[in-house]
Amino acid sequence: MRSGKANGGSLRLRLLAGTLAWMLLSIVLAGWALRTLFQEHITQQLQAQLVTQLDQLSAVVDWSPQSTPVVAPAPADPRLAQPLSGLYWQIDRLGAAPETAVARSRSLWDQVLALPPDSGAYPAGGHRVLQIRDAQNHTLLIVARTLQLPEDTAPPLRLSVAGDKELLAEPLQRFTRLLLIALGMLAAAMAVAVAVQLQLALRPFRLLRARLAAVRSGDAVQIEGSFPRELQPLVSEFNHLLTENADMVQRARTEAGNLAHAVNTPLSVLANAAAQGSGPLAQLVQEQVGSARRQVGYHLARARAAAAVRATGLRTPVLAPVQALLRTMQRLHVDRSIEFELAPQAQEGGFRGEEQDLYELLGNLIDNAGKWARSRVVVNVQREAGQLCIDVDDDGPGIPEALRGRMFERGIRLDEQRPGFGLGLDIVRALVQTYGGSVQALASPMGGARLRLYLPSSDDDAS
Repeated sequence: MRSGKANGGSLRLRLLAGTLAWMLLSIVLAGWALRTLFQEHITQQLQAQLVTQLDQLSAVVDWSPQSTPVVAPAPADPRLAQPLSGLYWQIDRLGAAPETAVARSRSLWDQVLALPPDSGAYPAGGHRVLQIRDAQNHTLLIVARTLQLPEDTAPPLRLSVAGDKELLAEPLQRFTRLLLIALGMLAAAMAVAVAVQLQLALRPFRLLRARLAAVRSGDAVQIEGSFPRELQPLVSEFNHLLTENADMVQRARTEAGNLAHAVNTPLSVLANAAAQGSGPLAQLVQEQVGSARRQVGYHLARARAAAAVRATGLRTPVLAPVQALLRTMQRLHVDRSIEFELAPQAQEGGFRGEEQDLYELLGNLIDNAGKWARSRVVVNVQREAGQLCIDVDDDGPGIPEALRGRMFERGIRLDEQRPGFGLGLDIVRALVQTYGGSVQALASPMGGARLRLYLPSSDDDAS
């Protein structure tokens, strides 16, 4: 029988969720940082192109006799001739009679660059970097410088080259798309790696569980195997606990045996003394000695079963004891010609308890069935939902439904003509309850009674 649902959740899911959340956050931050760096990089590239264009413009500008700037030959970039292409140049006149856009590229069409007033202060590189918005509300990156031509009549000029930041959108989108694909593949690969790593890291816990199951089913007395350094102290504590538990059970068995020997010795003396007499007193002593022996056996069986329940690693095969008891009962009831059989469909199973207790339980049930059977007793063993289900059927007169619940009470005998003290079935009930099982009386398909016994199975992990 598997244990109930754990309240602490899954350690694997906790580790996986935590790792994946941290990994996802790291990838998102890395993607944001890479995109920001790339955006800064292409912005710097655009600014470098604009400076190159500004240098070319400065090299070809001249002052005409008509007091206008002349740009010849015009810069070769075809975008400067395409209207609203996103790349522009403009020349403003400064000095005593300032004028905006005394010359401009064809790409500006009917627009002008509304630059702020010239402050006259330029860095060592010889140009300033500005940002403005044009009539279409586009952000323009501008590099500008002042130029004084050698002609005496030439005023100072301000040369400006502007680039629309929309030019950066396409490469930025393309880079973002490729970055998302790459980061997605990286995230998938890392998720698989994390899952595999967790599988490998938690493998020792599965081994520990298998070793504990072997101990619980009785296939091993201690946890064996090589475990990681972090788990070895836990394994050592488990083994220490198992050793102490086994020692405790052994001491309980020894004490029970000593008690049985100490009590049975004076009872045997009394029985022998009573056997030498023939009066009413001798008969009474013999009856009471027999009753006392059954009572001692009853309480010792309960004590032994209680110790066995606390023990770990107990496993008793069922079919072999059943077959041995059937042979014994066949000889015991030979005078009545009762046939004791094992059902053909009986399954092998493991009882999680003492072999002696299993003999006590089944012996009482089979013997009781033999007393009531007319000609046949059949025992069947099945595994049901992690428990052993043992049915003992007879073809006797059966048990009235009103009396089925009382037949397991101490001292109750349904027929006073049958031999016994009425303690056998009570011992069965006490042992079964101690082991956490149950016993009940039903109607048998054979016409008599069916005594059904449920016992804990040591094979529950496989069921």
